[in-house]
Amino acid sequence: IEVIHFSLRNLQKALKGQVLMSDDLERLGNSMYDGKVPAMWMDKSYPSMKPLGSYVNDLVDRIKMMADWIASGPPSVFWISGFYFTHAFLTGVKQNFARKYKIPIDTITFNYKCMPAGEYTTPPEDGAYIDGMYVEGARWDQGSMQLAESLPKVLFSPAPLMLLEPCENSKQLSFPHYECPVYRTPERRGVLATTGHSTNFVMELMVPSDKPQDHWIRRGVAFLLSLAD
Repeated sequence: IEVIHFSLRNLQKALKGQVLMSDDLERLGNSMYDGKVPAMWMDKSYPSMKPLGSYVNDLVDRIKMMADWIASGPPSVFWISGFYFTHAFLTGVKQNFARKYKIPIDTITFNYKCMPAGEYTTPPEDGAYIDGMYVEGARWDQGSMQLAESLPKVLFSPAPLMLLEPCENSKQLSFPHYECPVYRTPERRGVLATTGHSTNFVMELMVPSDKPQDHWIRRGVAFLLSLAD
């Protein structure tokens, strides 16, 4: 946010002739004219493939989520797409469980539960409800509560609200499922950051399915935290 404010102030001054129009400011102005997110913003930003208008709206929603959290406490359902560093949130959920039950965090994983549609106004006893993901290559069927084939001409559809419930590795529930990768953007590629995590890949979810893994792998099915529109 500081970079955005600083660069826009300098661009305004440059347009008025109060400061020199540098190459960076010229590229900033050209990107905004073309409706693209400026490179100097993306250098400090979370990954995004959105055009400028959608990016700003998304940024405002993320700021509002954090402001509401500070003012009113943690929400009952977390908008997982709104986190700058999603891995830190997932680690925090595990840490809370580990401290509560005095279990080493490296022995903890998640049980993944896709929840029926509805309002969830109270948080779970353990873990966290997450929402805001999208399915690419398939769709979520609320009737059968499992993955289904995409509808004609529909590339993306809403993913179900899910419960991430920490548990010991030996107590993870097993059921017919697809090990679905989760990515931050539709680009699906990233680099290894200094934290040891990918800049795009987040995790794998166990999503109920009555078809074998290969069926969905050939369709490139994945959950996404944001789209490119």
